Amino acid sequence: MTGLSARRAVVTGAASGIGAAVAARLAALGAHVVVCDIDAEGAARTAERIGGEARVIDLSRTADLAEAEFDADILVNNAGIQHVAPLERFEPERFAFMLRLMLEAPFLLTRAVLPGMYERGWGRIVHISSIHGLRASAYKSAYVSAKHGLLGLSKVIALEGAAKGVTSNCVCPGYVRTPLVENQLADQAAVHGLSTDEVVSEVLLARSAVKRLIEPGEVAAAVAYLCSPEASAVTGTELVLDGGWSAA
Repeated sequence: MTGLSARRAVVTGAASGIGAAVAARLAALGAHVVVCDIDAEGAARTAERIGGEARVIDLSRTADLAEAEFDADILVNNAGIQHVAPLERFEPERFAFMLRLMLEAPFLLTRAVLPGMYERGWGRIVHISSIHGLRASAYKSAYVSAKHGLLGLSKVIALEGAAKGVTSNCVCPGYVRTPLVENQLADQAAVHGLSTDEVVSEVLLARSAVKRLIEPGEVAAAVAYLCSPEASAVTGTELVLDGGWSAA
């Protein structure tokens, strides 16, 4: 794979999990990576480890984000959270917060970086969606809505950016071994009346043909491919890493 030297990459939610793995992979390919996260200490640790820079930002504060300045050759919209609750008990403000973080913020970040990408005639935008961008699960109304919306946003960006050297794609993994997944086990156990071990086997991986959690490095490898020169004709689509979930 051709390197990404002289490219500047912005990766959100990069203090840990998928974001940290993506930041490390892009840095290893030569990119200068800006590690964005609300977790100041985590962002600093990732940035120090990969030789990048940390930027502390609350992506849910979209009014502030609309005025923020960003310049990048590569943008990876990864930041996200999960909340599990039945619709009738899902707090409206929690729903709105999650859509701000996982759909409105990617729109605003993309809006900020596109002028520079268009001027240089090159850009890669990758959104970390989810199998929940393609399939629904009960009790995840906000997450499923945001991830479905992200696929639609990505396609619009792809159509507008194609003639200007900018691609936009989504990576849709199944359950990845990250703090986000680990933190929802208790909520899932409470909703389904199961133990946390049973949640992994009977809920998370029930529809997956490959009975294991996906590793963050596997998602990072998919992102790296989409950012590479070899992927210049790949745009407006989804790279699915779901262990066969969507095949059934």
